[in-house]
Amino acid sequence: MHHTQALCRFLAELTYAQLPEHVLARTEELYLDWLASALASQGAHPIPLFERYAQKMGPSSGPAQVIVNGTGTSAYFAALVNAASSHLVEQDDLHNSSVLHPATVVFPAALAAAQDLGKSGRELLLASVAGYEAGIRIGEFLGRSHYRIFHTTATVGTLAAAVAVGKLLDFNEEQFINLLGSAGTQAAGLWEFLRDAADSKQLHTAKAAADGLLAAYLTADGLTGARNILEGDQGLAAGMSSDAQPGKLSAGLGSRWALVETSFKFHASCRHTHPAADALLDLMQREGLSAAQISQVQTHVHQGAIDVLGRVTVPATVHQAKFSMGTVLGLIAVHGHAGLPEFHDLALSDPAVAAFRDKVCMSLDPEVDSAYPQRWLGRVTVTTTDGRTLHGAIDEPKGDPGNTLSRAELADKFQRLAHFSGARTPSRANRLIEQVWNLRTTASMAHWLGGNCDD
Repeated sequence: MHHTQALCRFLAELTYAQLPEHVLARTEELYLDWLASALASQGAHPIPLFERYAQKMGPSSGPAQVIVNGTGTSAYFAALVNAASSHLVEQDDLHNSSVLHPATVVFPAALAAAQDLGKSGRELLLASVAGYEAGIRIGEFLGRSHYRIFHTTATVGTLAAAVAVGKLLDFNEEQFINLLGSAGTQAAGLWEFLRDAADSKQLHTAKAAADGLLAAYLTADGLTGARNILEGDQGLAAGMSSDAQPGKLSAGLGSRWALVETSFKFHASCRHTHPAADALLDLMQREGLSAAQISQVQTHVHQGAIDVLGRVTVPATVHQAKFSMGTVLGLIAVHGHAGLPEFHDLALSDPAVAAFRDKVCMSLDPEVDSAYPQRWLGRVTVTTTDGRTLHGAIDEPKGDPGNTLSRAELADKFQRLAHFSGARTPSRANRLIEQVWNLRTTASMAHWLGGNCDD
């Protein structure tokens, strides 16, 4: 367990002073992006179910805040609801090579614990960096075979959330080893839900954040966990991977900041659709094509896209439509956008989108597949109604580190998502944006979100 020990030592010794400026700045940006995703789900199924469960099973008040309704509860139930809500609208971040959505599991647990423990904004940022760095490396360690069956954000997310809370609790190396054991033994989450348009994806992140917090609080009180949960003969890799690479756990610790490699989502859909969507949009703009002039679109994809998106043929729900390559490309081709309004109003009801969906197919491409998951290449071949064959290619989809969203674009996205659900007026949204940009000087995260009253 050499690599696990090295990771835990790094996590225990990491200090705020060691974080480079660009890492702190990106953590603030990722936090803002996560908060926008949580606000956008206010009132949308199945989030009220999680709210009602927290109200029934949890305390009637508490130090940790539920984002979608502004109420106070325990750290456990705040993490549960906030993690569910931030993974619904498919606008939360993604780290490419680990295929992990870190924000939706790290930030809910870290914020809830920071509010419960009376921690500062700086302590929240440090804990979040620790969660990202550990979660990304564990996801890379488990490899592509893990992601084919397991929802990595659910499984690895439990450990990433636990690490963030463990950092807030100032764990030493030995405690982090035990923490990973208790978090790892709870790790679960299977992709089968996509076939049925089930609500499991939100349950996955809710449980990951809450169970990670549970593992950390129990570890702080003396609970021990399996010491070699990652690399052991009966550990995570043994049971959930056939291509695990232990060296990934410790590679580049303190020199490679994996957090800054995380991508923002531009389209409101599964990230596997984004490369092809951007390639198609670029081709249509370049050639001056309309949707009516296209008779077929062949998307050249990696195997991971086929494994996830291939389960959805004719989507039955808006959320399932976000995992339909044909629907996403239909929205792009017909309406020029695949944002929340387009999915909500048009994805299931527009005949033109449905007709275009049937023109789209996915094909495994060796070049695209060999680049994945480090790079998510976009390649499409379009056949026009007048018989032409055209090719589109994008090497860095919008939102990737090399084609990232600026702070102004992130603020605009925040306003759009808050407006979509009616969760915040523009003025209140602006105040939250400013609060995020000032996290480093925030003395206490208590009541950080304010109340739920409007202007």
